Amino acid sequence: MERARLLAAELTLEEKAGQLGSVWLTDSADDFAPKLEDNPGIASNPFEGGLGQLTRVFGTEPVTVAEGVRRLRELQERVVAANRFGIPAIAHEECLTGLAAYGATAFPTPLAWAATFDEDLVRQMAEAIGSDMRALGIHQGLAPVVDVVKDYRWGRVEETLGEDPYVVSQLGAAYVAGLESTGIIATLKHFAGYAASRGARNHGPVSMGAREFADTVLPPFEAALRHGGARSVMTSYTDVDGVPCASNRHLLTTLLRERWGFEGTVVADYWAVPFLSGMHHVAVDTADAGRLALRAGVDVELPRTVAYSELPRLIREGVVDEGDLDRSVQRHLQHKFEVGLLDGAPLVPLDAESVDLDSPRNRDISSRIAEESVVLLRDEEALALLGSGKIAVLGPAADQFRSLVGCYAFPNHVLSKHPGHDLGIRIPTVLAAIREEFGADRIRFEAGAEITSGRTDAVAAAVALARDSDVAVVVVGDIAGLFGDGTSGEGCDAADLCLPGGQDALVTAVLDTGVPTILVVLSGRPYALGAYEKARGIVQAFFPGADGAAAVAGVLSGRVATTGRLPVQIPRDSSASTTYLQPTLGLSNPGITALDNTPLYPFGFGLTRGAIVYEALIAAANLRTDGTLDAAVTIRNDGENTVEVVQLYASFPSAPVVRPAVQLIAYARIRIRSGATQTVHFHLDAARLAITGADGALGVDPGPLLLIAGPSAAEAAVTAEVTIVGERRMLAERALRTPWSASESMS
Repeated sequence: MERARLLAAELTLEEKAGQLGSVWLTDSADDFAPKLEDNPGIASNPFEGGLGQLTRVFGTEPVTVAEGVRRLRELQERVVAANRFGIPAIAHEECLTGLAAYGATAFPTPLAWAATFDEDLVRQMAEAIGSDMRALGIHQGLAPVVDVVKDYRWGRVEETLGEDPYVVSQLGAAYVAGLESTGIIATLKHFAGYAASRGARNHGPVSMGAREFADTVLPPFEAALRHGGARSVMTSYTDVDGVPCASNRHLLTTLLRERWGFEGTVVADYWAVPFLSGMHHVAVDTADAGRLALRAGVDVELPRTVAYSELPRLIREGVVDEGDLDRSVQRHLQHKFEVGLLDGAPLVPLDAESVDLDSPRNRDISSRIAEESVVLLRDEEALALLGSGKIAVLGPAADQFRSLVGCYAFPNHVLSKHPGHDLGIRIPTVLAAIREEFGADRIRFEAGAEITSGRTDAVAAAVALARDSDVAVVVVGDIAGLFGDGTSGEGCDAADLCLPGGQDALVTAVLDTGVPTILVVLSGRPYALGAYEKARGIVQAFFPGADGAAAVAGVLSGRVATTGRLPVQIPRDSSASTTYLQPTLGLSNPGITALDNTPLYPFGFGLTRGAIVYEALIAAANLRTDGTLDAAVTIRNDGENTVEVVQLYASFPSAPVVRPAVQLIAYARIRIRSGATQTVHFHLDAARLAITGADGALGVDPGPLLLIAGPSAAEAAVTAEVTIVGERRMLAERALRTPWSASESMS
């Protein structure tokens, strides 16, 4: 930091402000980010005096690797030449489902990663993504999203790691650790509360008590910083209890820096600083918005300098403290030193043009995540029916590549604005994969409906094909897109959880034929499937990526053994959009409310080839508030070799404040052989049970505790009663991990 301080001291006010700014050389910014009213456009010389960041050189247009590398070199040369000290810019890109660039592997969405419960595999993916980015001369990645889902109708559910803070924490930290291990600056999104907006509306205000905010929204960010090593945080667009996150000094400085000790940079989500004036109306104009954001702790304005260009004038007028500017400049310069921009090395690697963004390594990892993420929800001997006879493949998602990749994958994110352009990578559809898996001569296809239209005139043809077949596979779901260009994704919030378009009519009509039917759902959010009880089989895949179709086809044929588990519930009814993390009065209570929000399939559920029996959960009778506990879960496999996700939940029969009926506190993804008995030991620090009390302080309270182990949040297979004893233990920080170990014995 000393080098950054010394360099910052040599800069003029204008040069300092330049180091906190950015440029996005595109006239189509509204295609990729929320619209900024009164957009000032690109300055005649945006590089003059210095520049903080280059925005999405690779990720805005379908440019080849060679073209993108050439552009980046040219831009860096312009940046260096335009300032006295030759300070280059940090180049950032989106990398949520792989690098968002033409020709780069489109990995499964984060909701699919979460379905794997596989931290090691998520870290491998992030390492692969980061190594590609670093090889191109990119320094910062805008990922992962560690928002916790609160309402399935929200359009960006696909970008999250689900609804449980612990799962989001574990997998989010794994992704960050992988990305950071390659030298890429990981950027946590979106700090904080973005996924908890009223009515699941994008950018909607957040009305949440401080206790719930502290215990459900914040832990994944803290885990990703402490255990993942993230060096950057991106602000949320929302306001929380009336205070916009981009001007929230308590959130960005008091909590993030003073309590958590964060030393990296806070970057604004695109246009979030001028939005303080134009949308939140807490600033009188753009310059005032810059004042508020800098004071709160926003270090870098993205994607283009608008408000921060006014900072030198405001400092000279005495409105802004130059010390605030200096702190942010030093932080950002420190990143430039860390990524090697000021050590004399080539600004873009000399061999960057030869980088393969869709390498066999990438596709192997993509395929493994896809296979581990597919969740088998129902199989009433349905998959066996596919072994012979005629198969009718129906549904609009069957022959649609956009139903396989997320809204931040380049083919959806950018190429949807370039109709007719080739995809740059292979994305076989489910129809193509089924033909390859089962033989094209056995397969016939009818779409039968549309995803973005309620038209039903094609249903009859699909029904006729189903009647003339031995089994029907109906493939339904979403198209990912941005701001209404799809049914899932940023700005694609849903009114309810019915299958979009005319798909419900199609599924209902096919099921009514009586032909054995398997429902395959390719989606970015969970949809209500309670009306489809006649389906003999249900397969759920959350945008499983460019290799997802082969994974789905492999599950249908039996080539792929399912291990995926639900990171979100599957609702029974289309109005039931609440997650599993509810207190007793948030659950279904006949006699109190007529609304039943009991899920069709609970959090953590997923069928495998194993036949797992939970034999015992053994734990000591007492746990001191400052102590540790070993909880031993023993399981037996009476079926085939399989992977089991052993889940440990906590329930509090009585507590000083209302707590969820059950809450996940640990899990272990283990392989268990046929006939084997295995014991998983969870080493539980009492601090893992802490909660924010009515006084606003984090602590561990004495009282009764029920430990529950099972294959999902709804199945209390084995339990153990524990009493937490001692005085209330106050905590300065959370215990964010529960270590575990396993031992195996053959029966």
